Amino acid sequence: MKKIVVIVVCILITSATMAQPKMPMLDQSPMDMCYYPVDYPILRIQDKAKDPLIARIIYGRPQKNGRTIFGDLVPYGSVWRLGANEATEIEFFRDVKINKIKVPKGRYTLYALPESATWTMILNKETNIWGAFKYDSKKDLMRTDVPVQKQTETCEAFSMVFEKNNSNAANLVISWENTFVKLPFSW
Repeated sequence: MKKIVVIVVCILITSATMAQPKMPMLDQSPMDMCYYPVDYPILRIQDKAKDPLIARIIYGRPQKNGRTIFGDLVPYGSVWRLGANEATEIEFFRDVKINKIKVPKGRYTLYALPESATWTMILNKETNIWGAFKYDSKKDLMRTDVPVQKQTETCEAFSMVFEKNNSNAANLVISWENTFVKLPFSW
């Protein structure tokens, strides 16, 4: 009887081990998220959030890895998903204005059309997109140009962060390699 119990237990353990899900490999360009106000979720749980949540962005963070980025890996004149893997999504939790263009509260895909001196920033109504392969300009909500700025230190990982301008305005700062742009918005 003990042998049967031991055999049954071994079969159950073996079956449970084989039934475990196989997890995907770690992505080389992990997904990241940032908020305006900066660190909003942490401030909220600490009861330190003084301002309401205005925006959140979700994006993939590729690495430079010795490559030339702009004009090579990210070609000039082509729509870019702003990062890696899934196209970058931005959500506004209230109506905002970008370059005097009213943007209703909601979730959008954020693309860029990079050039050496300016980037055209594009808000598109279609979300849950991988890359920019199915980008449809007919679904654009707005486009606006922002100047390219150079930085002395190399930004190894593609990065985005919000910075405060004043009480009712902020910039989304996008940086990679030796380049950054600022997309201003207000509410």
